[in-house]
Amino acid sequence: MSKNTQISRGWITMATVVGASLAMLVTACESGKPAAPGTAEQADRDNVDAMSREHANDTTEASEAARLAPRRPIISERLAYAEVEDELVHGHFAFPADMVEPLPAIIVIHEWWGLNDNVRAMADRLAGEGYIVFAVDLFGGEVAESPEIARKLMLSVVENPEQAAENIRKAYDFVNTTAGAPKVGSVGWCFGGGWSLNTAMLFPNDLDAAVIYYGQVTNDEERLREINVPILGLFGADDTGISVESVQLFEAALERLRKNYEIQIYPGAGHAFANPTGQNYNAEVAEDAWKRTLEFFGHNLGSGSADDS
Repeated sequence: MSKNTQISRGWITMATVVGASLAMLVTACESGKPAAPGTAEQADRDNVDAMSREHANDTTEASEAARLAPRRPIISERLAYAEVEDELVHGHFAFPADMVEPLPAIIVIHEWWGLNDNVRAMADRLAGEGYIVFAVDLFGGEVAESPEIARKLMLSVVENPEQAAENIRKAYDFVNTTAGAPKVGSVGWCFGGGWSLNTAMLFPNDLDAAVIYYGQVTNDEERLREINVPILGLFGADDTGISVESVQLFEAALERLRKNYEIQIYPGAGHAFANPTGQNYNAEVAEDAWKRTLEFFGHNLGSGSADDS
């Protein structure tokens, strides 16, 4: 399906999409490849340790952010979009119930607990704003119920980043080609925030917007140089896992490279201030960050929203 092809109402039943996505599955992602050596690998491992400290006392109980219903009716479905080690990978696909033609798409990347009900609820909220939304699963169907399991799952991605990168490529291909989205953005929290930046690196000229909620960032100009993706970074001044210093270095590198970016550091906010789970949820800051996120996506992706009430 091309980007200009109209989607009929019959497509909303999902049957066509499921069939199309399965038809487009290609060979399994590479597995067992070691993580890239050097400082980038060490930074990734340090980030696992930092997230373990930040979330040591957290549970998977949903915050207020995951309890808010979408602004308008949506349709959602569990959908296969990739194959890893001979196993299908399923994501969460959502879109407005009144959609009749392709809308801009947002790839949602989960926090360190995995693709759980709370992240799916956040994806549904985005769909209610007038977007095709696809929440990916970088943990191969596993969902953590404890910080110990979450650490193990996050470390598995650090040790095999190419498998996660291929996963993201398949998700992008799905929303871009199968769903026919005219523009594509990404958003993620914590672990997913870092991978939202990685998505901009994977598609430096094709992704149309990337939102990073307190995810791991870098000031490596060689890695950032090729990115031509507008970036919105949302961070907490009291975050001890993603330090203000690292964010400022990231911002300075983007400035030197003359990139299109906006960085917001919230005074008094800690790590995971907007996470759909966790003990650091800050409703006031989360609401402002959500507003900025929607404005950023609206400016860079547009919106098919037909109901702005």
